[in-house]
Amino acid sequence: MSVKKEVTIAITMGDPSGIGPEIILKSFGNPSIRNRRIIVTGDFNIFKAAADLLSVTSFELRRVSEVDECIFNNRTLNILDLKLVDMKEFLPGRVLPSSGNAAFETIRETVSLAMNGKVDAVVTAPLNKESLYLAGHNYPGHTEILAGLTQTKDYAMLLYEKKLSVIHVSTHISLLDAVTGLKRERIEKVAELAHDIMKRLCDGEPRIAVAGINPHSGENGLFGKEEINEIAPAVLNLRKKGMNVEGPCPPDTVFLQAVRGKYDIVVAMYHDQGHIPLKLLGFDRGVNVTVGLPFIRTSVDHGTAFDIAWQGKASEKSMVEAIRLAIRLVK
Repeated sequence: MSVKKEVTIAITMGDPSGIGPEIILKSFGNPSIRNRRIIVTGDFNIFKAAADLLSVTSFELRRVSEVDECIFNNRTLNILDLKLVDMKEFLPGRVLPSSGNAAFETIRETVSLAMNGKVDAVVTAPLNKESLYLAGHNYPGHTEILAGLTQTKDYAMLLYEKKLSVIHVSTHISLLDAVTGLKRERIEKVAELAHDIMKRLCDGEPRIAVAGINPHSGENGLFGKEEINEIAPAVLNLRKKGMNVEGPCPPDTVFLQAVRGKYDIVVAMYHDQGHIPLKLLGFDRGVNVTVGLPFIRTSVDHGTAFDIAWQGKASEKSMVEAIRLAIRLVK
């Protein structure tokens, strides 16, 4: 009889000047999380300082140099110390090139762990795009970094909340480019990625809604022809492949219909179309998933919150949900 391997999760530090270290430590205070096999990648001294700030006493930090050194129990949080931060120059709540570089190098090392089978899934704390750019890493965000490091060509950003799931055809580009660059091939690929990931989360065949991009889905060409030329043909091809897909659906009603249970996931055409309803519904519970990578990656669906960083105020709810979803997707 085979014994099912318990899932090992790696959590990246994120930008150390932000709320990442704080929400990671607070998450480990949750009993449902502390009983999991978790290793945090980043800088031990940063987490020691954050633990002192939060007066952590229910568990201890353990510095390790590789995954094989970890001891997994509910009294120990393993920190893979990459020695990336000079505490004499560290400043909380500030845009720093050194913090941006630390965040990037933490991601690079964690991706290596996942690609080499040392961990089963990756959960990422938030990074700051300005700090990242100042450090010389010209990526719009986590999604593009992870795709680049894994040489993944077909990927998409999915936002998950218990009542609503949204996947994006385009993300970190201008609205003008999102409209002019809309192609049926990309719509099909994103819907297929949505179908594959939702099969892990749904009972039965996923019900997919494809949103339009214009008001009222173009009103038969009166308000734009993207639905006629690109979205409708993509939906037709997806149906021919046997997928349960509807669209193009009017963007002003499709998300409400999904929340009410008609659809399992909505394919949004651009960043804000999908982000606004998800964050309105569950800002502190949403989880970001990069779909299409060689491993499971989830993340909080919020930023570094420099305005409250290192003050003990940040909520760990999204981080807890990200860890839980990562474990669920792996299993």
